[in-house]
Amino acid sequence: MKTNYQLELDKILSGLEGAPKLLLHACCAPCASYVLEYLSRYFEIDVFYYNPNIYPVEEYEKRGKELEKLISLMPFPNPVRLIPSDYDPERFYQAAKGMEKEREGGLRCAGCFDLRLTEAAKTAKAGNYDWFATTLTVSPHKNAELLNSIGLRLAEEYGVPYLVSDFKKREGYKRSIELCAEYNIYRQCYCGCEYSLSKEI
Repeated sequence: MKTNYQLELDKILSGLEGAPKLLLHACCAPCASYVLEYLSRYFEIDVFYYNPNIYPVEEYEKRGKELEKLISLMPFPNPVRLIPSDYDPERFYQAAKGMEKEREGGLRCAGCFDLRLTEAAKTAKAGNYDWFATTLTVSPHKNAELLNSIGLRLAEEYGVPYLVSDFKKREGYKRSIELCAEYNIYRQCYCGCEYSLSKEI
């Protein structure tokens, strides 16, 4: 039976005290919008924009600027800051080598998730964060079971708790669309890498 990660998240949030420090990996402003609205009630959040998969560089820069714009415009109960990172697409190409023709959502994507969440886990450990998480589960096209399994494995490896999630639940994805309209946020039509560029998602 599949785990209901929204219920698991509810349990974690109900037991929190104060506003712990969360490192939140974010792929773009649309995915971050609802997640930040939701989680900033419980955490002090640093948004980690680490996405070497995004192609081309102009798209990477545009998504980063939209994320910065969103954070500057939205009101949050607790502080939210943006942590940019270097754009290093070669790391993605190394991870995707041999899987260029994999179907969308297959092994190439799993490797990409692992790459980005590993960097988030490393950064969370180095920065003494209380938790780390990702916005990726808000997308109806992303496998929450897979993402959470990767996050939990990395939590064991790096010693920083991973905040499980399935942010698409309770109309999280719908709310992200509403927030993008409210704040005039650019919504891209592909996941990010050049292999997904021709696939509308």
